[in-house]
Amino acid sequence: MADVTLNRIGELLRSVLELLWTKPDGMPARQVLAFLPEVTPLTEYERGFAPGSNTPRYERIVRLATMPLVKAGWLVKTPKGRWIITDEGRQAARRYANARELYKEALRLYEESRQSTPSYGMVVEEAEEKSWEQIHKYLLDTHRTDFRTLVAELLRAMGYHVAWVAPPEKDHGQIDLVAHADPLGTSSPRILVQVKHKGQPVTMEGVTSFISLLGANDYGLFLSSGGFTGEVMQEILTDPTQRTTLLDLENFFDLWVDHYEKLSDVAKQRFPLKKIYFLYGVD
Repeated sequence: MADVTLNRIGELLRSVLELLWTKPDGMPARQVLAFLPEVTPLTEYERGFAPGSNTPRYERIVRLATMPLVKAGWLVKTPKGRWIITDEGRQAARRYANARELYKEALRLYEESRQSTPSYGMVVEEAEEKSWEQIHKYLLDTHRTDFRTLVAELLRAMGYHVAWVAPPEKDHGQIDLVAHADPLGTSSPRILVQVKHKGQPVTMEGVTSFISLLGANDYGLFLSSGGFTGEVMQEILTDPTQRTTLLDLENFFDLWVDHYEKLSDVAKQRFPLKKIYFLYGVD
């Protein structure tokens, strides 16, 4: 980044923080980088491509420059490529109005932490993002009935006994799977599962309609690949009386990884994953 001044780097980082400021759940890094030119005019050099790369220079600059912000605790980068500004990051942005001073303070904290060499961390960061983008697209492109089968396979790997899976022709019902804790279904609760695939975030109306189907001895599992509205998350997750678990695509993937070794060979063929090791945390 020798051709980019500290002041310019600070300006780019402040724009990143501004994009994230009103997003409590953060934004995918690719969206942040895509929107950045709209809030910060880029130079011809920044828009250009580094030799042997298809990535614009400004993206490489920002990815590298945000690493001190992460080490300073001002920015969180999730394994699935989402960037989230922290309360400490907001306080720092208020405290250091000058963009150059903001970045210099992040660099100072970064040096104090004596963490890994930036190049290693950036390789891992980009690999994680690209991996999740590929997986996310694969799951969204999966037909609804096939995705429903993946959910059933996951429940089996988790130790549940799937008693019923809706047939392919039953594509618009509210109950897609029924599972039990034991093979005979004699133990409570019975688990009723609804799977919403490829749609918009599920609203409170949709969740309430599903919950109304639960009997006294039932527990609900609602999986939506499109996620849920903020109202739903607030209502369900803060109500201790609710007997329903909400899963989005990221939650589903995390559970799939956690129970991968217990999945059947057929399940692994339907949604195969491979672990790859990267060098990380090297001083």
